Amino acid sequence: MMKRNAWDNSARYYDLIYSWKDYKREAGKIQKLIQCYKKSPGKDLLEVACGTGGHARYLKNAFRILGTDINDRMLAVARKNVKGVAFQKVDMLTLNLGRQFDVILCLFSSIGYMNTRAKLRKTLRNFSGHLKQGGVVIIEPWLTKAAYKAGRVGHLLTYDGKETKIARLNVSRIRGNVSILEMHHLVAEKDKSVKYFVERHEVGMFEPDEFLALMRATGLRARFLKSGLMKDRGLYVGVKR
Repeated sequence: MMKRNAWDNSARYYDLIYSWKDYKREAGKIQKLIQCYKKSPGKDLLEVACGTGGHARYLKNAFRILGTDINDRMLAVARKNVKGVAFQKVDMLTLNLGRQFDVILCLFSSIGYMNTRAKLRKTLRNFSGHLKQGGVVIIEPWLTKAAYKAGRVGHLLTYDGKETKIARLNVSRIRGNVSILEMHHLVAEKDKSVKYFVERHEVGMFEPDEFLALMRATGLRARFLKSGLMKDRGLYVGVKR
């Protein structure tokens, strides 16, 4: 389960840790997929688990966006990063906004925090219920069991700035269908002592056939695209019947 404070310590460093991520390129690909699959005429977009607003920054001129996230500190950064977009604290598991959208996005494997079949089923129902007829949902999943290698040393991420330097490392573990990532961070900032903290993430792994069956059960025409935004993750696309 994703703890409510899972990103609290790293939220202020999130954009530095992921400075390698090409949000502009990804937003361009997402926009092409929306144009290809969306059948509803409107431009209302809900981004679930929007993080610090990296994708919203490049989509806001084409859509009316509501960005949601469960973490207050992430949302505080997003509001500073992206002007002209509304942001709101929302848990995707209990999503109930009282309105529908033409597009719903849930990217960067955030759906993986719904790490049981029951949670995933409920969340997908929430997404479907918030889509207009002909609207499209695009979900970037976490890795499958075949792609996730337990026991190996995780990827080392570093940021080497003039006033801030960061190193993050984890060792991959697995429990059933849940991958466990304990992210160990070292952060050095100018005129401050070196900071060390650990964040634990428990992320569910689902096979495409199971994921697609759950999407279709909510009234979505669903398909899996192997070529996604990141290696080995792919994308799920669902259109509301």
